[in-house]
This record gives sequence, structure tokens and C-alpha cells, in this order.
Amino acid sequence: MNKRWTIDKIKEFVENNSESKLLTTEYHGFSQKLLFKCSCGSNFEKTFKKFKDNHQRKCDECQPPKTSR
Repeated sequence: MNKRWTIDKIKEFVENNSESKLLTTEYHGFSQKLLFKCSCGSNFEKTFKKFKDNHQRKCDECQPPKTSR
């Protein structure tokens, strides 16, 4: 069964599972990029799916993208 994510549930997930903060105030679906503030102070954008499933929970400076195979 698919879980329906709301902006409040996403905000709670971000607070409980990372040092980043969610800045976006509306959620329109899984393909939408959300704006986050990293613990270093930088802002970055990721889809919630990448944030949640791929553990991309920091900006590119604190957590550089993985190199492709």
C-alpha cells in the first residue's frame, strides 16, 4: 500500500532523519523538487524520493554526488 506524503509528514521525516531543514511549504507530488537548508547553512534542492530513499540528505558540498558507474 502506498503511503500518502503530506508536507507535514515530510517535514517531520526531515527533522527526525537528518540535520537539514525543509524550507518548502507545499507538496505537489513525488517529482517536485523541495528546498532544504543544510546544517552548513547552504540551501539545496532534491526530490523527496532522492532525499528519503537515496539518503541524499545534505548539500552537494557536505555530501558530494556519487560518481556514476
